[in-house]
Amino acid sequence: MFVVTNREVHRRKGLGQFGKKPNSEGPNEIRLFDVVKDGRTWEVEALNDELTKPQLRALIKKHHLPIDPENDRRWYASLKVACEVAEQARTEKKNILVFVHGFNNDVKDVLVAAKAIADLYQLIVLPFTWPADGGGASGTASYRSDKRDARASVGALDRLFQKGMEYLRLVTDAQRARLQEEANKRHPNNRTLADQLYAELLNAECPFTINFLAHSMGNYLYKNLLKSTSTEATRPLFDNVIMAAPDVNNAGHAEWLDRIQCRRRVYVCINENDYALAASRMKAGEEQLARLGHVTYDLTSRRATYVDFTHAAGVGNAHTYFKDGPARDNGNVQAFFRNAFNGRMAEDSLRYDAIKNVYRV
Repeated sequence: MFVVTNREVHRRKGLGQFGKKPNSEGPNEIRLFDVVKDGRTWEVEALNDELTKPQLRALIKKHHLPIDPENDRRWYASLKVACEVAEQARTEKKNILVFVHGFNNDVKDVLVAAKAIADLYQLIVLPFTWPADGGGASGTASYRSDKRDARASVGALDRLFQKGMEYLRLVTDAQRARLQEEANKRHPNNRTLADQLYAELLNAECPFTINFLAHSMGNYLYKNLLKSTSTEATRPLFDNVIMAAPDVNNAGHAEWLDRIQCRRRVYVCINENDYALAASRMKAGEEQLARLGHVTYDLTSRRATYVDFTHAAGVGNAHTYFKDGPARDNGNVQAFFRNAFNGRMAEDSLRYDAIKNVYRV
């Protein structure tokens, strides 16, 4: 899988290339890696930043990109990754899930989680890993250190969204122009039939959705990005946005959550017995308010679809119920996340509590 990070990068082997602090050139600097699991080890390849002219010309030819290779603009490995991921999605008929992890996760934790999600739901997972290693501290100090790193990583996540939107347009515009030309050639004298064929060809050529999963403190990072006055997070890059066990204040969440733009749904996933969110509330003392992923009151966002997993069989006090035992053993839990992660409506089969404005699994 491809991995995006704003962690510092070391000249080492394997996962040792990923540091525990933000990139030495600044927390907004992002790098791309190609990571493959080989038995019990992970093979890690850092992708060179700038594409050569021959590499760029090859990409343009293969993917019909509307780019002039002779202008002075520099293009980077991220363009090549975007093209390869889109091609994989079309070929394997899989959807894409961008994944931002939570508190106190090293890179191995992130990769294991991403692979588990990819395998369980048959997705292409693109993890963004920020330096959530607790800063070498423990307990409350570790939690606060990660919150500082999350705030510092806002610009890096914004750059990921910016590049994602730019490359999505490049890839889809290229396909649209080619398919429109083909439809016009086959029906030169009938605009209605040409438009109908164009829609059919486009649906067959671009059958994938792009969705976003933020887990736990990853939602705190996302929240701080959405609160910015100028951000890519308010543009419709994603089909579904899934906020799983969000470790953010419940109070006032509608103010920033309602800024999210996506093509279908924003899901807020709640477990009132979540042990990690109960612990995170205690870590910072009295000033730490009730967490959004931990309570089923004041659910007032006009944009969000709230989903309560508290009483679903097997969920118990789980914090990662989208990938662990509950998702494997409870068909209703798995069905919800399968639909949500694949860009579909996931709440249709759930019971709605109109008093609390929440669907229940």
